[in-house]
Amino acid sequence: MDAMDIGPALRALNLNPTLELIGKMGGTKKRGEKKVKLDEFLPIYAQVKKEKDMGCYEDFLECLKLYDKEENGTMLLAELEHSLLALGEKLDRDELDDVFKDCMDPEDDDGNIPYAPFLKKMMDNMIVINH
Repeated sequence: MDAMDIGPALRALNLNPTLELIGKMGGTKKRGEKKVKLDEFLPIYAQVKKEKDMGCYEDFLECLKLYDKEENGTMLLAELEHSLLALGEKLDRDELDDVFKDCMDPEDDDGNIPYAPFLKKMMDNMIVINH
């Protein structure tokens, strides 16, 4: 497989490696730079599976709860948007629009969205962000 596909392959196997970890494991940002054989990928999978850096649904849900000011399962869409564009492994506008199009329920009149369904859809769809 192309080394650019290491991240998507790990995500398809229910892992959530960071871009930094994918790079450390030999992932590339451009197609055609490097190939990885199955016998090379299996140790990568085993190593990434052991990593403590990866988040799971419950970890991400706890983070989003920090933005739930009403404690009713919703948060401001603008805050989620800002977080995804500005914090951690930042998305660009096109990536964010794709994620929202595929996973976002409509916001209410106050600009809030239910964050648990968004997160579940995002993780179930295993949206792959290529940088």
